[in-house]
Amino acid sequence: MGRTTEEWSRLPVGRREHRQDALLALVLGVGLALTTTLYGAAGVYGDEQAAWWVSALMVVANAAPIAFRRRWPMTVAVVSALAFTATQLLHVPEVVLVNFTLFIALYTVGAWCSDRVRSEVVRWVVIGGMFAWLFLAISFGWSVPSALPNDDDALIPPYVAYSLVNVLINVLYFGGAWYAGNRAWSAALAKHDLAERTDELAAERERTAAQAVTLERVRIARELHDVVAHHVSLMGVQAGAARRVVDRDPAQATVSLGVVEDSARTAVEELRRMLGTLREDDRTAGPADTAPSTAGLGRMPELVEAARTAGHAAGYVVVGAERPVPPTVGAVAFRIAQEAVTNVLKHAGPTARADLRLRYLDDGIEVEVADDGHGAGAARDTSGSGLGHVGMRERVAAVGGRIEIGPRARGGFLVRAWLPTT
Repeated sequence: MGRTTEEWSRLPVGRREHRQDALLALVLGVGLALTTTLYGAAGVYGDEQAAWWVSALMVVANAAPIAFRRRWPMTVAVVSALAFTATQLLHVPEVVLVNFTLFIALYTVGAWCSDRVRSEVVRWVVIGGMFAWLFLAISFGWSVPSALPNDDDALIPPYVAYSLVNVLINVLYFGGAWYAGNRAWSAALAKHDLAERTDELAAERERTAAQAVTLERVRIARELHDVVAHHVSLMGVQAGAARRVVDRDPAQATVSLGVVEDSARTAVEELRRMLGTLREDDRTAGPADTAPSTAGLGRMPELVEAARTAGHAAGYVVVGAERPVPPTVGAVAFRIAQEAVTNVLKHAGPTARADLRLRYLDDGIEVEVADDGHGAGAARDTSGSGLGHVGMRERVAAVGGRIEIGPRARGGFLVRAWLPTT
């Protein structure tokens, strides 16, 4: 049946369409008036021809409804059918354009009515009435033997042939109006669906582009946090140590300031590498690129050394047979360890010990950073809602891993992440 009015409707239309219908009705009215006058002059119905004012009334009755065909299509179809019938019964001398008015009315019902059930009912009623009238006229003709010449030698008797021709013409006429209307409706519906899908695709493209921009911003923010937070935290610790011992131990202060200088230089270098990576053509950057290529498991000892330089006891243990891991997994493991060690320097207290463990498992690797948190500044936010915790969780989720972040039962803090390698 197609869609119902509740899903989509071609009606109502605008003023432009109403002006077009009014112009079509005017053209048909002028044509009907001209053909009626010519057929009347030719004496089509002879003495039984309708009076001029009846003919004029029927011209208006056939043409005027077309001006409202897209306002009230089903009503116009019924009125046009009645006007068509009256034109024939009253012997109005018009037998050509009156067929166009009825065809247009029936076509409009099929092409424009959103209620497909009612549109079919109305068309069946009109067509059924027309065929009933046709069969009644044929039956009446059979009762008048002199209506057509009687040719007993013909293969098909004249009146039988005449009757079949009329039935065939009406089947083609009404079938054509029905088919053309339904095809126009289907084409309009397909165009509407295509426009909807086009709009949906355009909206989806906009959402995808916005999401891509958001993800890129998150990635850049995460990289900046990883690079800056670690080195700046180390620089802060060393600068504070240098300030405290500059008077009584200038040599140690010099060492601490040297660490600050090295950390600053390293931070600048990593920022430069990161910005270079971000400027690379998208065609050369994979969707999982989340860190500069220099980050990896090979740099784990640097983190332990940084903690020791900052005055913390630190240890690094590798468990299992070392093997190559995907670059992305290695980068994520390094960044998680870097963030965890940075948090030890910032929050665990000046005497806290940091232990970094890297375990090679059958299906992945496990990175663990733990501290004993014995220092005076051991109190910390353990809610995991900071940018560092969020960044670690996002990185682990990006590679399909798991992470545990929180305080240990025996004191201190623990970050443990499992990352798949297969």
